[in-house]
This record gives sequence, C-alpha cells and structure tokens, in this order.
Amino acid sequence: MSKVPADASNSAQIDYWNAAAGKTWAQHQDRLDRQIEPLGLEAIRALAPLAGERMLDVGCGCGQTTFELAARVGVAGHVTGVDISAPMLAVAKTRSVPTDAAPPEFLQLDAQTADLGHGVYDAVFSRFGVMFFSDPTAAFANLRRALTPNGRLAFVCWRPLQDNLWMRAPMEAALPFLPTPTPADPLAPGPFAFASADRIRSILSDAGFAEVTLHAFNTSIGGASLDQTVNLAFRVGPLGAVLREKPELRAAVSGYETPSGVLMPASVWIVRAQAS
Repeated sequence: MSKVPADASNSAQIDYWNAAAGKTWAQHQDRLDRQIEPLGLEAIRALAPLAGERMLDVGCGCGQTTFELAARVGVAGHVTGVDISAPMLAVAKTRSVPTDAAPPEFLQLDAQTADLGHGVYDAVFSRFGVMFFSDPTAAFANLRRALTPNGRLAFVCWRPLQDNLWMRAPMEAALPFLPTPTPADPLAPGPFAFASADRIRSILSDAGFAEVTLHAFNTSIGGASLDQTVNLAFRVGPLGAVLREKPELRAAVSGYETPSGVLMPASVWIVRAQAS
C-alpha cells in the first residue's frame, strides 16, 4: 500500500485523519455509513457508472462507496479507492467483495499531490472527500489529469451549515457551554468548504473541467435509535467533551425520532463535471 508522503501539502488533514478522528470513524463505520449512505447513492446515480469502467474513489474512507462502485462496473471494470487515513483504509480492506465484482484496490495517498497517472480512469467519484484539500484547484487539476479525455467527475458535498439541521442542532445545543467561537474561515478545508455553488464552479473551471452542474439534494439521514444517535455524537467531532452527561443534545434531536430511528434534514450538492 502506498504511503502518504511526510511533506504532503495536506499535512494537517493527514495528521487529523490518522489520529483520533480516523480511528473513531473506523470504530463506528457501520453507523456512520448508514447515516450518509443515501447521499452517496444519489451521487453515484448522477455519475451513472457503466460496466467495464475504471473508477477512482477519492476520500474512500472505510470503503462503502468503493465497493458500491465495484458492484456497478462489474468484473470487467476496476475501482481504486484512495484516502489519507490508514485506520479507515484498514477497515476497507476487510470488507467483502460484492458478487460479480472485481476486488477494489486501496491506496493510502494524498489525491492532491500523488501521481495518479494520466488518462487512467473513466470517472472520478467522491462522497464528502474533496472538501479538505489545502489547494482544491491543484487537487482537481490532478484528478482531471488522471481522467480519460471524455472522463467525468461526480461528488457530493455539504451545502451551508444552516441548511443541515442534523449537524446544526447539536452544535446549537453545545453553544451555551462553549467559549464564544472565533468566526471560521469559510474557505478553509473542512466539511462546509464547498457550501458555495459559485466557488465549486470556479474551482472546477480553473482545474480544467467543463459542463459543471450542481443539483441541490435534500433528504433526511440517520436511522439510529435516540440513544445510539446521542452516543455517536459524543464520539464523533468535538461535541462529546462538551455535552457529555448533559441532556441538551438529547433534547435537540429527540423531536426527530421516528419508527425508523432519528431522521434529521440534510442538504447537499450533487456535483457533476466533464474533463475538458
């Protein structure tokens, strides 16, 4: 397995996803995959994989989308999943290969700087793996080089925080127990770095992509019980240390409990583009 270079541009993100964050996601992979699976499937639908195609899954994490793509392209195709997180890739490599699919390849590398080849892939896909680049234009230019002349790109990314109640409600519950937050840089690498449709279009255009389209997709995500939802919030992200043993988080999400578990509104962009 290829190793992430020590001097990679995304060193802060590499450190983050190989320490506690990556280990936590790997530990709770089944619940986290179940939570965001509908969003990835919508992006895969937009990509429309074809049998026999070669695909690159960027920020593949624990591999759920990589294996889904492998099932779509079949035994005549091939999927490579790349990520900077060793703990998450370790989980991906233990998953079962779908029937009638070729085993995917998993590589630990930084898609912004790594040599991904030239004209290798028919399509590049990502489920929430492209918002963390320190230089997104350079990263997407690198991905474009890896595509065939008619290659295509599809990914899903979060729209603004205020449109994502599943994340906003727990954060608002935590605010009374936090110091006054410093305003975040909206362009810094992070979950909402691609919230602006105009920014996405500009980055992809500058990176050499054409026919860029964005579709606003809204749905409800979750599916875990109330206890499981609260327990997971204590372990993923910074809220656990703040809200542990406090009832405010439970109150913030209890109104969204359904017979199918806690389901809360989520809003994303489904982005598609063509290598120009």
